[in-house]
Amino acid sequence: MSKNTARPVDVDVLVAFAAAWNRHDIDALMSIMTDDCVFHAVAGPDLQGRTFSGRAEVRTGFQLAWQTFPDAAWLDGEHFVCGGRGVSECTFRGTRASDGVRIEARMVDVFTFRDGLIAVKNAFRKDRPPQAAA
Repeated sequence: MSKNTARPVDVDVLVAFAAAWNRHDIDALMSIMTDDCVFHAVAGPDLQGRTFSGRAEVRTGFQLAWQTFPDAAWLDGEHFVCGGRGVSECTFRGTRASDGVRIEARMVDVFTFRDGLIAVKNAFRKDRPPQAAA
């Protein structure tokens, strides 16, 4: 991973991050994260869902999304950056591997940036009933 402290995070970084999610490209995602990154998943036992801390845990957490939803897609992305924070809004679609349940819901990621990279990814998704299979 190379840190680029001279380049501030802008919308292009969030667009590239979203594209990497849709390619299921873990190496591209992790190249945009700080060494001490944190990921708060949409679900889990804690107030902020399940928290993954540090590169190894965050990598595992990101991959868990694709294991849970092998056809996961984040569509219709809209992004903005304001100083050291940013937001991506999209439609999440995926079929849960364990039972074939299809999820489709709007979601947002709230980001905290540091040294030109993402330090925190905090994910939120609408709690919508499962959808009929397409």
